[in-house]
Amino acid sequence: MSSNERTILVVEDDAGIRKQVRWSFDDYEVVEAGDRKEAISRLRRHEPAVVTLDLGLPPDPGGASEGLATLQEILALAPRTRVIVITGNEDREHAVEAVGMGAHDFYQKPLDPDLLRIIVDRTFRLYELEQENRRLSEQQARSPLSEIIGVSAPMERVRRQIEKIAPSLATTCLLGESGTGKELVARALHRLSPRANQPFVALNCAAIPENLLESELFGYEKGAFTGASQQTRGKIEHADQGTLFLDEIGDLPHSLQSKLLRFLQERTVERIGARREIPVNVRVVSATNKDLDQLMADGGFREDLYYRLCEVAIRIPPLREREGDAGVIARELLESIAAEQGQRLPTLTPAARRAIEAYRWPGNVRELANRLKRAVIMSEGARITEMDLELDAPDDEVMPLNLREVRDQAERRAVARALEHAGDNLSQAAGLLGITRPTLYSLLDKYDMRPDRDDGTEIEESADSSHER
Repeated sequence: MSSNERTILVVEDDAGIRKQVRWSFDDYEVVEAGDRKEAISRLRRHEPAVVTLDLGLPPDPGGASEGLATLQEILALAPRTRVIVITGNEDREHAVEAVGMGAHDFYQKPLDPDLLRIIVDRTFRLYELEQENRRLSEQQARSPLSEIIGVSAPMERVRRQIEKIAPSLATTCLLGESGTGKELVARALHRLSPRANQPFVALNCAAIPENLLESELFGYEKGAFTGASQQTRGKIEHADQGTLFLDEIGDLPHSLQSKLLRFLQERTVERIGARREIPVNVRVVSATNKDLDQLMADGGFREDLYYRLCEVAIRIPPLREREGDAGVIARELLESIAAEQGQRLPTLTPAARRAIEAYRWPGNVRELANRLKRAVIMSEGARITEMDLELDAPDDEVMPLNLREVRDQAERRAVARALEHAGDNLSQAAGLLGITRPTLYSLLDKYDMRPDRDDGTEIEESADSSHER
């Protein structure tokens, strides 16, 4: 630990107690203060990792107002510093209030040096672990995939796909619901590609009126139309040698689809009002939350353009399919939101964490970020509850009593997910699960999960599979 990480600031108006504390921490650098002004001065100079703070400071030694005010100022100036408040024997109410404000722990007088030493040692160990975690997070932040947050298997698959696809020149289409982080994936593809030091240019096809979208994409010559007072390059030219990200490609007007297709085939652009073609070397990544297969079937999207844009496709799963990710993402978002708002980093209560994991998140990560930001701004204390997030308190799930129940629950979930991915094709589902069809039939019967046909009749085993069993 560095010198400031071995420093403890003792804020106590009783000189005798300060001396007793100093003797108890002879292997730390102990800095003393007798009132709020002195405490803040010592805090600024020494930047201690841990502070012990007596709430009974002058000019209110019999109360806690000055001590609580000092605590608030310490936390505002040094939010990572751990504060242990010390109160009178009968003053538990103020100790609880201090913890609610953000104090790490409290200790009640009379002073027992050995017990206080245990509390302080434990606090220093926690501080050291947090520092190490912060260092590791900063190292990870330098990774091109650092913003692709998640611990679930679906997101691990997405990361592997990004690493494989990024070095190639293949046009890539990102498929996923709104708020799943498609632009983050597009930027990760760019940063991992040989074009990382070249421009990344993004254009939202749904956000620009149709009559302006063509000029935004392809640019225009001076005098090409009313208001065209100078020659202007389009987004495609701006992305030359780099990556062009076309978001909401499913909303691209049909009138522009043929012109975009020509660019993808020829790799040249022709500005509006121009008579010459300009060669452009650009990698195209697109994204949509629309069902492109259905759009093609309805005539709303050109099939030949689809195959040009989607040489490789990455499906980004919604948050509800990413078990365990919501809580991890919430912690990362909280840190960035608190820094952005200039507030001390709050913590989530256990009930809030359970509520986050239990909620379905129809708006995905964007909705999670919105709720967290509102909670950080509106919450009264240093802890965010499920009510601050405007989420229902989750029902506490009863832990199964034995291993068989745990296994049955996991087995049923796995079968259901395989059927969903395989579109109720039993042979494909069995392949996904790595089991034979007869074994799958047995599991379907065990859990009463036989899929039905469109006409409502149950899918029966084929003759060969019955013989197999």
